[in-house]
Amino acid sequence: MDSPSTYRICVQGRLYESWFNRLSGMKVVECCESDGTMQTVLQGKLADQAALAGVLNVLYEMHLPIISAECLGENP
Repeated sequence: MDSPSTYRICVQGRLYESWFNRLSGMKVVECCESDGTMQTVLQGKLADQAALAGVLNVLYEMHLPIISAECLGENP
């Protein structure tokens, strides 16, 4: 867990674009679920667990419920 890996994080709600630079370069995709709720999926390579914790802390500061966080491996 101390080497770079690709992660996918799904949160409920919408991220403010002004916060994108705090997400370690992760790709951000918004989607509307069939029930009308907005979800945002972040995916990208993070250097280590500390970088993952940093991204999760940003999401926490934005008060966005985390639906899932998944490690896709070193070369997804």
